[in-house]
Amino acid sequence: MDLRIFIEPQQGASYERQLAVARAAEDAGFDGFFRSDHFLRIGPGDPSPGPSDAWVTLAGLARETSRIRLGTLVTSATFRLPGPLAVAVAQADAMSGGRIEMGLGAGWFDAEHAAYGVPFPPVAERFDRLAEQLAIITGLWGTPEGETFSYDGVHYQLADSPALPKPAQRPGPPIIMGGAGRRRTPALAAAYAAEFNAAFAPADVIGERFARVREAAAAAGRAPDDLVYSTSNVVVCARTDAELARRAERIGHDVDELRANGFVGTPAEILARLAEFGPDGAGASRVYLQVLDLEDLDHLDLIAAEVLPHV
Repeated sequence: MDLRIFIEPQQGASYERQLAVARAAEDAGFDGFFRSDHFLRIGPGDPSPGPSDAWVTLAGLARETSRIRLGTLVTSATFRLPGPLAVAVAQADAMSGGRIEMGLGAGWFDAEHAAYGVPFPPVAERFDRLAEQLAIITGLWGTPEGETFSYDGVHYQLADSPALPKPAQRPGPPIIMGGAGRRRTPALAAAYAAEFNAAFAPADVIGERFARVREAAAAAGRAPDDLVYSTSNVVVCARTDAELARRAERIGHDVDELRANGFVGTPAEILARLAEFGPDGAGASRVYLQVLDLEDLDHLDLIAAEVLPHV
């Protein structure tokens, strides 16, 4: 099972702090460092230093790390036009030497759109735009060099694009999709995704979401095992109850609440919890550990020392 670190910098994190966590995750041996793509803090608290653009951040990290995979969980299709987004992600991938992955979703947080003047259409239109963006981005990346790409959609039109620059990974960086939708989400994942992520739910629910994607892949003529199936949830690891209480308090959560929903407890408890979601449980072969306290690098060291070697 791959373990990746996943952070929420809109809750308050400078580029320097994100870099420190990314380097610590790389040095500790984690497979990936992923960040959310949001422009507004979710929930109460100090919003400073303010939002940081996900792809600007990842491009910087691409030059300041060497091994770890980098990406978003997930970029909202409402935030950026698909052509410029394809250019930005391709460039970041080239800057990283081929270590970028892109999570892409329809978008859901209306308040951040209002705060920064980003249009927030109804949910059906957001999914329509997501579908067109997936077609355009993969089309641009996959167009052979020297040829052009055109697209005539309802929401986006491209005419004779040179489809440059090209990413280092060909035909393009892996695309990650996720969500709880029963129809369009599985169909789009089957058509475009290298990975499907089902997050923040009990193992039985995660397994049901995976099953729907597997069914959609088979219906589309794609081998279900061609996709990676992953999950995400908050992690709080500690050797003692006192240490667990301190770490929970620092992120503003109750220990019992965290235990019910996340990967929480001693290293042994977290390993048992991971097994519920793993290949012999819900079916995940990859887990994104959501780390909320970005100042506590000892936390990463503990997980790396006592959890990572056993998965």
